[in-house]
Amino acid sequence: MSIPLSRTELAEYCLRQLGAPVLEINIDEDQIEDRIDEAIQFYQEYHADAVVRTFIKYEVTQEDIEDKIIELPDAVLSVVKILNIIDSEAGGMFNVKYQMFLNDVHGLRSGQGLINYAMTKDYLGMIEHLITGNSQQVTYSRHQNTLHILTDWTEHLKPGDYLIIECYTGVNPETYPEVYNDMALKRYLTAILKRQWGNNLKKFEGMQLPGGVTINGAQIYQEAVDEIREMEEQWEGKYGQPVDFYMG
Repeated sequence: MSIPLSRTELAEYCLRQLGAPVLEINIDEDQIEDRIDEAIQFYQEYHADAVVRTFIKYEVTQEDIEDKIIELPDAVLSVVKILNIIDSEAGGMFNVKYQMFLNDVHGLRSGQGLINYAMTKDYLGMIEHLITGNSQQVTYSRHQNTLHILTDWTEHLKPGDYLIIECYTGVNPETYPEVYNDMALKRYLTAILKRQWGNNLKKFEGMQLPGGVTINGAQIYQEAVDEIREMEEQWEGKYGQPVDFYMG
């Protein structure tokens, strides 16, 4: 079996599934390229295997502070959070966590165990969450690739600061060509190429070819629409990213 590892090989594989070269698949090259882009876009938005949870280190510039936005790469699909840039406690040796650690180190060494230490850490974490939140609040516009941090930029940020941004990025098939061999992507692209084929043939509905064969593009189109609907429902329920639940 041929394993597609490029856009061209993926298109050829899907056309063979539709009957080529035994049958003539009436789809233009540009239409094929459009359907490949459509399939990859849907794959990246709804299939868990097409996205990666990652962390981006970003250095703040003076221009960022003046514009109050951060431009992210096109590959970023969504932003989860950034590391908290506002500390709710005093710094240095007067930091509550620092003092707690110094006091508990002796207890840990003397055999008192980790239970009290872990419970106190959880308690401090709950206090910090109630006062400042676990992370700095942000908004992200995917189509503009801009990240907005809801804070006083001039007070809490300065040029040269680094932010750690937790986000999801799409897997680029040009970098990781194994994506082209994903079974779900191959099935979906075959179905939307079939829909395009049927839509093209509908323009000649009822035309009789030599040998008495009649074109029935509407049937091909409807079969493809039903297949696409079934796959899209399956992707959203089976292959999508799990929903994040929050307790407050």
